[in-house]
Amino acid sequence: MGICLGRSRDKADDSNVCFTYGNAHIVRSLEDWDEKISEAKKEGKIVVVNFSAAWCGPCRVIIPFFAELSLQYPQLFFLSVDVDDLPDLCTSMDIHATPTFFFFRDGNQIDKLVGANKPELHKKILAFAESAHCSN
Repeated sequence: MGICLGRSRDKADDSNVCFTYGNAHIVRSLEDWDEKISEAKKEGKIVVVNFSAAWCGPCRVIIPFFAELSLQYPQLFFLSVDVDDLPDLCTSMDIHATPTFFFFRDGNQIDKLVGANKPELHKKILAFAESAHCSN
């Protein structure tokens, strides 16, 4: 499991990083964040948020897996945030490592996972997807 704590941002390397594939929505502003959280709340969906950084190796590895999960579990609402784009949000969320995954229900945090741990991420998403399926 990798966790990036420092910052060694190289703009040349960042140009090839895509933070979203599949059904994951990229969040680029605080207004966008509020809008997406509100949208998920209205739809009664659990939100899964990937806080990543373009300069983080483990983040680059987990992004395609996160995208796959977003396609497999459409009953959940997937968001992707680049920590360098929204530092105030990341500070308020107490993000100290990337990637960090947050899980929200009705706008409230219900779980968190730090690091690029694919089995644990899949386990948590599967559990929330099953609970969402049962409540519908």
